[in-house]
Amino acid sequence: MVRNDKSGMFEEARPRLLGLAYRILGSRADAEDAVQDTFLKWQAADLSAIETPSAWLTTACTRRCLDLLKAAHRKRVDYVGAWLPEPIHTASDENVEEKLALTSSLTTAFLLMLERLTPKERAAYLLHEIFGQSYDTIAEALDMQEAAARKLVSRAKSNIGVAQTRHTTPRERQDALLTAFHKAIHGGDLAGLSALLSADVKLTADGGGKAATVLATLSGKETVMAFIAERLTEYWSHYRWETAQLNGGRGIVLRSEGGDDVAATVSFGYDDKGRVSDIFIVRNPDKLANLDETAVH
Repeated sequence: MVRNDKSGMFEEARPRLLGLAYRILGSRADAEDAVQDTFLKWQAADLSAIETPSAWLTTACTRRCLDLLKAAHRKRVDYVGAWLPEPIHTASDENVEEKLALTSSLTTAFLLMLERLTPKERAAYLLHEIFGQSYDTIAEALDMQEAAARKLVSRAKSNIGVAQTRHTTPRERQDALLTAFHKAIHGGDLAGLSALLSADVKLTADGGGKAATVLATLSGKETVMAFIAERLTEYWSHYRWETAQLNGGRGIVLRSEGGDDVAATVSFGYDDKGRVSDIFIVRNPDKLANLDETAVH
């Protein structure tokens, strides 16, 4: 009976743990590994000795994520080209206002901003600002005094510049962007897309050395539009396009012609005026393998 109770408690906590792990690690596969490792540790624990199961699970999962994050950073030393977080399908939610903080903390732009932080700063910030954990819970998870946890969160907030990375853009404007992008690739109508881009827009592509793509980030509207006009109109015209909810925003999934294999995803970042500040393209097949599974975070 105790085992069934424990399993039920864990399954109730699983979406929250997956959401935390994904935001710390930027990888769905690694996040699922971290949560599974947490489950195994939970199954072996003595429930009668655990005062607050949710805090225990948060601590165990956070510590496992930090271990995996250190290993991931070592691997990135040899990563070919730009690194982007693994894209995920996110379930649409009609209660947008209620889920605003969670949704905005899933965007590629926000996850990349977290890369500025040390592993412990990253965990502390997410636990407090996104998941609403108390400072004493954070201190327990990170094995430090509560005062140190407060300073860690404060330093992370200062370093991350949250106001610049968590802008939200109306769904209608996002859909207009997808239409303009499609017209630019398939119809040669570049003016409509250009009008939606900021002057200093950046285009970043992740092929991981396993798929052909531009290696360096492109900067400036003129440069980005030239790349789209001269390269993407040729390379992407034969792909099957699908609109999708990616990392909390509207994006594009490109599939091979006549098949279901995902060839690329495209997602966007926006500035405070609703203009496109970033275009993110993921081509690395390892990061696209599980894309069709909806993630609820």
